[in-house]
Amino acid sequence: MENIGSLEYVQDKYSKTYCWKITGERAVSMISRLVPEAWYGENVNEVIVPDSTESVKQIKLILDRYSLDILSKTVWQRKIIKTQPPKPTIPQIKLKLNKAKPGPQFRGKLLNFQKEGLDFLKKSSGRALLADEMGLGKTVQTLSFIASEEKTSPVLVIAPLVTLNNWEREISKFLKKKSRNGRIIDDESPSVTLIRTGKSEELPKTDIYVINYELLFKRQKDLEKVGIKTIVCDEVHNLRSKTTQKYKSVKKLSLLSSIKFIIGLSGTPIYNRGSEIWPIIDILKPGSLGTFSEFCKYFCYVNEKGKAIVLENQRASLRNQLQKDVMLRRKKTDVLKELKDKVRYKEVIAADTDYYVEELDKIWKRLEEEQKEADSEFSKSASYHRAIQSERQIAGLAKLPHVINFVKNIMEIEESVVVFCHHKVIHQLLNESLEEFSPVSIIGGQSDTQRQDQIDKFQKGESKLMIAGIRAGNVGINLTRAKYVIFAELDWSPAIHRQAEDRLHRIGQKNTVFAYYLIGSGTLDDHVANILVDKSYEIDQIMDESVDNFENKSKAELILAQIQDRIKANN
Repeated sequence: MENIGSLEYVQDKYSKTYCWKITGERAVSMISRLVPEAWYGENVNEVIVPDSTESVKQIKLILDRYSLDILSKTVWQRKIIKTQPPKPTIPQIKLKLNKAKPGPQFRGKLLNFQKEGLDFLKKSSGRALLADEMGLGKTVQTLSFIASEEKTSPVLVIAPLVTLNNWEREISKFLKKKSRNGRIIDDESPSVTLIRTGKSEELPKTDIYVINYELLFKRQKDLEKVGIKTIVCDEVHNLRSKTTQKYKSVKKLSLLSSIKFIIGLSGTPIYNRGSEIWPIIDILKPGSLGTFSEFCKYFCYVNEKGKAIVLENQRASLRNQLQKDVMLRRKKTDVLKELKDKVRYKEVIAADTDYYVEELDKIWKRLEEEQKEADSEFSKSASYHRAIQSERQIAGLAKLPHVINFVKNIMEIEESVVVFCHHKVIHQLLNESLEEFSPVSIIGGQSDTQRQDQIDKFQKGESKLMIAGIRAGNVGINLTRAKYVIFAELDWSPAIHRQAEDRLHRIGQKNTVFAYYLIGSGTLDDHVANILVDKSYEIDQIMDESVDNFENKSKAELILAQIQDRIKANN
């Protein structure tokens, strides 16, 4: 069907409000009759329509009979959803949780909300998603469950590589040894085997096996032979894509006849979009959300990129379904009354736009050449993603001098600071430019010993500045020494930033945590920041009853003012 015009969501030049712009002689003629409030645009055969529910309904009447080139597809899909009658909402079920007592194998003490977490795991028959916010002790609640149930061993813990040693330490700290006849040995801990090689070989008999996600598919057949009874998937968002090797390996292991319990742990089970929750639940409790096709049909719409996005009017319903069947979610504000606030602020800083535009031109010229030479859709997609990654790096470099100045200003008030970045070159330049503060570093490729040494130096106050890779330092570490976290570069996923923030904002933090997102003016940062806000909105509506403010402007600005006053006083 031939298009009779176009539809675009734009900001009106005069009113500064967002409206619908329709172009095309036939389309303009139709909409002018249907919407009396429409007014002329700047060009011939162009009309502006107010953004209202009634206007959207009238535009849809045209689209039902004729074809329009929709230039703002995502916005249109969101708007049209609001005009449709809502689907029946799954009612909320309030869980009545008791303060369960851990079994004799457990050593240590649980906080009251952690005892309720243990009760939830018991009532879920050990097939559950423990989605407490980061820093609430999901590991210790899981270990208390293992210590409280009969025949949980052997246990398989699947976790990110950087957390393997932490799991070994926590097991030794919180669990006592249980002999084969059930006798508790107080002065011993369960035997633990850390699997660090992909070479297939017979595994020793042990109480708990610990392996990282990336090695799992290589050792899957070895693990199938040891009679695993319990699977724990730490940072279970690693299984959010059902096409990955690690998902397929965990899925096969979960179907073994010996498996009694499967527990998923993550404070951020949804990384980018709500539909990522389905593969996770499919492992923990198969069938509770139907097939993926059924899930999408009921809860989602598909955007212009082919991604399944949970409908706004179905997000609360999905949350209720998860809480009813499989998920426990507590926020720090609910259970840690003594924990101070976390404050976010987007600070727009200057950037070298001349450098940025010049380098960007080179990137896109190279992309054009690669697209012409590409012999497959895969090659075209790969070259496009390389271009985007290159643009992210030059955006970081373009604003770097101003990032450095911002960090120095924060350091002027003699507080401990954590700076997160993405690219290794940015990490290196930050270290060199801030050498006067003797920074410690977290970056991919470090050994466990090196990594822990850097964390210990920071936590002991031997260094007041840590520079960390945002994906290397967002899990498995405690940085409560600091109350300032600065994002020198942005990631596409809100979950990555929240995990990084919560290295500071967790049990043991005595101060308000201030998170500053540094946005390079006139760069890709503007676009990424908007995407982060949109994604955060969808995630919060699914995971929590209330939507978290992405930016707490007034509090953060007050701190910035104090910093500036301190700088002026020292000059």
